Formats: sequence, structure tokens, C-alpha cells
Amino acid sequence: MDAESNHPRATGVLLAAGNGSRLGLGPKALLRKANGDTLLESALGALLDGGCAHVLVVLGAEAEHVAQNLEPDEHFTVLVNDAWARGMGSSFALAMEAVPQGSSALVALVDQPGLAAKAVRRILEAHRPGRITAAGYRRGGTSMRRGHPVLFAPEHTALAASAATSDAGARAYLAAHPDMIDLVDCSDVDSGLDIDTVADLHLLGGGN
Repeated sequence: MDAESNHPRATGVLLAAGNGSRLGLGPKALLRKANGDTLLESALGALLDGGCAHVLVVLGAEAEHVAQNLEPDEHFTVLVNDAWARGMGSSFALAMEAVPQGSSALVALVDQPGLAAKAVRRILEAHRPGRITAAGYRRGGTSMRRGHPVLFAPEHTALAASAATSDAGARAYLAAHPDMIDLVDCSDVDSGLDIDTVADLHLLGGGN
């Protein structure tokens, strides 16, 4: 049985509203990987192929232009965050409030180029009811550190949304509930690194 049949109500949340100010190349959602796909296309495909029944894509900066790079499809819905400049927290809250009642929510970042369906599927399959399940990554022999994607059971979606502030997203909520988090090692799939500056652009060379 695959991840989607195990978790038929898992909703993907793809945060893609930023303008990439630190990078200076426009919205990071439109950066292209070595295979020609934009980060937006790649991340959306990973969430759907990994088992999310539907995906909420949150756009903000240049939303109309960014949305033109997506072919309309019944498997995802675009949400526009007019307050995107306030930080990722506003996008996170907007999406979590739109997650259907009773659905878990798997949150991913568009600027993580190594996001792959295999990691999404692994997190969905490892998830336990009532818990928060997050990808973990080991870098350079260090202990495993929490990264994205992060899967919230239905009990946590509204609470996590209400705790979101500024650019923190779910950080404050996760820090306040460490006993509720299960880490799933995804180090063999991806580094978990995202693109923030020009020095990180080499990460676009990796495929899924």
C-alpha cells in the first residue's frame, strides 16, 4: 500500500511567497534546476508524487507572474498572500487555516531544491496519529537536525497557525512541543539545504 492510500487526507502546503531579496534574482520559486524545472514545479511534483492528496501553493511576490508557470490542475490550489512581505509566518498561517478540517498538513519550502517524492513518502508512512513528523538530516557526521518537510497531525494545524509570527513560520510552535516531534532520517535522499544566497546556487545542480 502506498503513502497516498495510507494517508488519503494529507494536504501538502508549499510555501513559495518570498521575493528572494537576499539572493537578488527575483522569486526563488522561478529558479531553474539543472533538469530545466523551476523550483516551484519540482517541489509541487514531489509533494503530489510523494502521496499528498492535494497541495496548497502559497504565492506572494509577483504572484501573477509566478502562477503563469503552473498549468492549472485539480490537484493543487493557489493561495495568494498579499501580506507576504511580513515574512513566512503569514504564508504559513494562511495555508494552515485553509487546510481542510480533519486533514494532516505536510509543509514544504519551495527553495529546498533537493525535495523529493521519496522523502515525502517516507514521512507520510512514518507518521503516527496525533504527532508531528519532520525530516531529519545528518551533515558532516553531526547529529540529526530537524528540517523540512514537516507533517502536522490535524490536532496541530490550527494551533501552529495561531503561533506563527513574522518570518518564523512554525518554528515557535515546534520549539514549544519537542516531545511531540518524531524525526525521520532523510539524509540519504537530500541534504535538506535551501537556497538563500548566490553561494547556494550550486544546489540547483542536483536532481530529484
